[in-house]
Amino acid sequence: MIRTALLSTALTALALALAGSAHAADLAVTVHDVRVQTGTLRAALVDSAAAWDGKAKPVQAQQTAPSGDSAHFTFKGVPAGSYAVLLTHDENDNGKLDTNLVGMPVEGYGFSNNPQVMRKPTFDEARVNVPAAGAAIDITLR
Repeated sequence: MIRTALLSTALTALALALAGSAHAADLAVTVHDVRVQTGTLRAALVDSAAAWDGKAKPVQAQQTAPSGDSAHFTFKGVPAGSYAVLLTHDENDNGKLDTNLVGMPVEGYGFSNNPQVMRKPTFDEARVNVPAAGAAIDITLR
C-alpha cells in the first residue's frame, strides 16, 4: 500500500515537472527609432548560429507595416532557451535590405542586445535568454 502511494506520488511529481518544462513563453519585442512610415518591418527569431547565418529556418518570423516611431512583435509559444532576433525595415518594399556601394545598409536594421559593432554581430553577441516565464526586449533600429 505504501509502495503504491509512493509510486503514485512520484508519477504525479514527474507529470507536473514535465508539464512545467513543456510550458512555452512569449518573447515581446519593442522596436524603437522607426524612421519612415513606408515599407515593411520584418523580425525573425532564431535559436542557432546556423539560423542566424541563414543556413536554417527561423523559429518564427513576423512582419508588420510601420505605424509611428516604434513597433511591437510578440513571438508566442517559445520554449525556454537562448534565441536571437534579427530585424529589418524594408523601407521601399523591394524584398531586400538595400545597401550602399561599400555594403553598408541604407535601410533600418537591428538585433537583439543592440550590439555596438561595425559588422553583423554573431549569434552569441545577439543572444538573449527566454525563461519559462517569458521575456521582453528592446531593439533600436540603426
